[in-house]
Amino acid sequence: MDGASLGNEFSTAVIAFHEAIGRRLGVSAADHKALGHIGRHGPLTAGELAAAVGLSPGAATALVDRLESRGYVERVRDAADRRRTLIRARDMPDLSAVFADLQREAAAATEGFSAEQWQTITEYLRIMTGVLRRQTTHLNDSPGSAT
Repeated sequence: MDGASLGNEFSTAVIAFHEAIGRRLGVSAADHKALGHIGRHGPLTAGELAAAVGLSPGAATALVDRLESRGYVERVRDAADRRRTLIRARDMPDLSAVFADLQREAAAATEGFSAEQWQTITEYLRIMTGVLRRQTTHLNDSPGSAT
């Protein structure tokens, strides 16, 4: 399998995994990932959330509405600037068992990797995360059509 095909297969597997988690929570994969971001980096404004996860402001508002309706987040006034509304995690789901299973299987699958291999993998992921973030910004900022 060539690199492009492998990358496509890996990307699809990651999305499918997060869709399965989202289904358990009653939300989409994008909603699940945004909820995780809010839990790690919140409270934050809807605009900050939109920028962080690559959504339009309108799409981020709809996403927050869905998470709020499930009780996962709440909108609160910013104490420092009462004109701003912040999104704050409220009732975060416990996914520790799901991620413990993933971590256990991943550790077993990669237990023979050397320190040098891990360094290469880590550097690759760091670089590709930057590439993906820049390409997401480019796609979001550029008018165009998928056809």
